Amino acid sequence: MFYREAGQFKTSYKADQALFPILQDRIGIAAILLIAFVVIPAFANDFFLTSIMIPFLIFALAAIGLNVLTGYCGQLSLGTGAFMGVGAYAAYKLTSIFPDANVIVMVLVSGVFSAAIGAVFGLPSLRIKGLYLAVTTLAAQFFLEWCFIRIPWLYNYNSSGAIEVPRREMFGFIVTGAEALPITRYFVVLCITAGIAYLMANVLRGRIGRSWMMIRDMDIAAELMGVRPLQTKLMAFAVSSYICGVAGAMMVFFWLNAAEPSSYSIRLSFQILFMVILGGLGSLGGAFMGAAFIWILPVLLKFVPGALGIDIAAETVEHATFMIVGALIIFFLIVEPHGFARLWQIAKQKLRVWPFPY
Repeated sequence: MFYREAGQFKTSYKADQALFPILQDRIGIAAILLIAFVVIPAFANDFFLTSIMIPFLIFALAAIGLNVLTGYCGQLSLGTGAFMGVGAYAAYKLTSIFPDANVIVMVLVSGVFSAAIGAVFGLPSLRIKGLYLAVTTLAAQFFLEWCFIRIPWLYNYNSSGAIEVPRREMFGFIVTGAEALPITRYFVVLCITAGIAYLMANVLRGRIGRSWMMIRDMDIAAELMGVRPLQTKLMAFAVSSYICGVAGAMMVFFWLNAAEPSSYSIRLSFQILFMVILGGLGSLGGAFMGAAFIWILPVLLKFVPGALGIDIAAETVEHATFMIVGALIIFFLIVEPHGFARLWQIAKQKLRVWPFPY
């Protein structure tokens, strides 16, 4: 009744392999985009855009980057925060060297430097895997954090040791800096996130994405079938690091306006990993679900009780968030390892045959 495929006939292979072959899916995506591009900008205030929507989109993009590597290629990484930092510092240096260049182009180009660093640290993936590979990426996290602190050239020898976003305009609008309107920054972040998510959705359905999934499922069999493990794994590291680098650059340029090395610490890496685990490994939609849950949960715990007249301290909210997230991670690892995305798939399957038993 609500989610039926009956009567939706496919007359070509192209129609059968469309990104959204079911009409209800196309309507749902159109509704989500309408809400994101029209409804939220029309009714949301500056606090909602700055504190909820912009960081949610940035973290969702970072979760997509990690999901490409861990969820689709099966390579565990704990260096996401460092790769995001590489993108942020690269964008900062590019805007300093090319002050008249388009800042959005610089943000997108900064991901190339993060991709190169990610590919270098992905070289051990040919010989090691699992926990040992995670330790390698953890070493990358600590090494890159050391670089952010100990190499003054990266932050232009600022006495504070932090990077500060310069004021930049595009088409007459201020897009970066303290004077940039939240609505302008929101549209920039939304367009970049939606564009990269759409691009990755098509890449994952093609030859490259299938090669990653073959390596994830059984690398020896994939190699026997003609998939080159080194090139495939390095490509996964590069693409994942590129997406994380762009997310890190957007984090400082369109949200924080300034950042210190501690902004891209190991805590950020674990936060993105928790988003992927809760949202669902191997699912782009799960990256958005996990980012929404991890980032919006503390806001709800803080403001909903306050609206009901119950005052909760900030440290209590933080501790409650850790407890809830930890309990949910254990729950999903035991009951449903594929996270919220799998629960949504099950719900859609039940809707297909409702009201009959499934």
